[in-house]
Amino acid sequence: MLTHPLVSAEAGTKMLLSGNEAVARAVWEAGCRVAAAYPGTPSTEILENVCLFKDMYSEWSVNEKVSLEVAIGASMAGSRAFCAMKHVGLNVASDALMTQTLAGVGGGLVIAVADDVGFSSSQNEQDSRFWGRFAHLPILEPADSQEAFEMTRLAFGLSEDLDAPVILRMTTRICHVKAMVTVGERHEKAVAGFKKDPDRWVMTPAAAQKRVPWMLQRDRRLKDMANRSGLNRLEQGADKRLGFITSGPAYMHVKEAFPNHPILKMGFSHPLPEREIRALAEQVEKIVVAEEVEPLVEGELKAMGLDVVIHGKDILPEFGELSPANMRGPVAKLLGETYKPPVTIPPVKVFPRPPTMCTACPHLGVFYTLSRVRNIYISGDIGCYTLGAGHPWEALDTCISMGASMGIALGLDKGRGAVDEKKGIVGVIGDSTFLHMGMQGLLDIVYNKGNVTIMLLDNRAVGMTGGQENPGSGRDIHGEEAPRVDFAKLVEALGVRPERIRRVDPYVLPDLFKTVRHEVKQNEPSVILTDQPCVLIDDYDALKPLYVEEDKCTGCANCLDVGCPAILVTKRGKEVKNNGKEVDLAWVKIETSACTGCNLCPDTCAHDAILPFTPVVAEMP
Repeated sequence: MLTHPLVSAEAGTKMLLSGNEAVARAVWEAGCRVAAAYPGTPSTEILENVCLFKDMYSEWSVNEKVSLEVAIGASMAGSRAFCAMKHVGLNVASDALMTQTLAGVGGGLVIAVADDVGFSSSQNEQDSRFWGRFAHLPILEPADSQEAFEMTRLAFGLSEDLDAPVILRMTTRICHVKAMVTVGERHEKAVAGFKKDPDRWVMTPAAAQKRVPWMLQRDRRLKDMANRSGLNRLEQGADKRLGFITSGPAYMHVKEAFPNHPILKMGFSHPLPEREIRALAEQVEKIVVAEEVEPLVEGELKAMGLDVVIHGKDILPEFGELSPANMRGPVAKLLGETYKPPVTIPPVKVFPRPPTMCTACPHLGVFYTLSRVRNIYISGDIGCYTLGAGHPWEALDTCISMGASMGIALGLDKGRGAVDEKKGIVGVIGDSTFLHMGMQGLLDIVYNKGNVTIMLLDNRAVGMTGGQENPGSGRDIHGEEAPRVDFAKLVEALGVRPERIRRVDPYVLPDLFKTVRHEVKQNEPSVILTDQPCVLIDDYDALKPLYVEEDKCTGCANCLDVGCPAILVTKRGKEVKNNGKEVDLAWVKIETSACTGCNLCPDTCAHDAILPFTPVVAEMP
């Protein structure tokens, strides 16, 4: 059996690694024993690579809070521990984090948080550097894969020296861009074992209060360490009209665009290295803070009372990624220079392709059905099913955050006025999302006698992030068999009456339609379970593909409303009905190489023009 190169590489080997891969290797080399995460772009690949190292425990947790709790427990036991999450995940985990900052750590505890700067795959753009200020914790910010590797290894020792969790702030560009990394070797760490200490590990109000002076004393040590850290360095430059303060990938952009100016590069960015900042301020006329997302450092610098003009978000982009291209013009203007953007070749325009679901996705039939049920409001959730808000379904009315579809559905029910009295309320959620944050919401619906129908779309995977396992898939992070949640029993245990729990094949549209219409008319909580696997995982079995018999196709275009990417328009036209109304027509074909024969589209075709495809086999002469 071949060993993955990330695992087998010997010390001194140079490897082309993404930041996520580099972090995974460093976690192992640091002697970490326990690692946990919930998948979330752009952090997902960290645990996918950590789990390759078999001498370290790793798991997909049901949510980020649990993953941090697992890591905290391992740290309490004296082991080095690690957890990873995307930026919104730390919101979920923050309850545990804000107490652990008072308790401290046993073995080194490192939390990698990946900020999705630029909204590539997230519902908001957050700046996780705030958590350092909020939780009194150090923030390390790598600028490339090699630094991600080195800072991760260093973070475990820093955590133990400070007796505090350490946050490794990554961004999408660091997580996914590959660069050369020289790897080392694993250093085993002895496990100290759990030491009973109720005053520290049992955070009653009285115990927590006693820890606050200790934490404030740690803040002073932390500040001193930031000032002395080699991760912060002042790079000299000949042009003293302007100096830059920056961190993370923004450093690379500043270095490329303004190589002649002094630059303070911060790798240990909280607390701020005041000594280095004052050293820069004494030698330049102005300072520009180049930071992505929030003007966090800029605000703190202005509060320091430096005798130098400070710029930041007043001239640079206020959201999204920084780049040499979007910084050169504003900085030139600040210096009173003329900047002429280089002549660039405009990108070739491609046909617009909105995000959509996969061919034969089991959610297609659900949103096709919901788009046809009248008088309902639909509360959606995070995941593939967010796409249900798009064309052609337009079958989501709300989507806020992970698991929020449950509570929002209840709120729509309880807050409805007379104008919405006859409306049905439907909440849509996936299997992994339900286990992540949805269960409590359903319990609340039952407990508070909500009149809501929940559609729990069980596709046996965390689909949006690449099909990772969860307690509903029946496999663990290594692909080995694991107990599988019975969702029908689970929702019954949460209080939904067995009569109101319906299991439906999402590929059988008539059954799906009748079930939804029936359940939204009930005056109590109900759950409709769909039970077909994601088409991208091994559980999915493709059937014989379909094709459109050209002579039978009338151009009615009903099949297009399913939203399957395998159905292609070949010709468009118009028709005037007997009542004088003009309607659009579209004749279609099915791309048989992409079709998996899910049989959704034949149910929409009144003329039986969609049939199983039989390849023509030429007869031998």
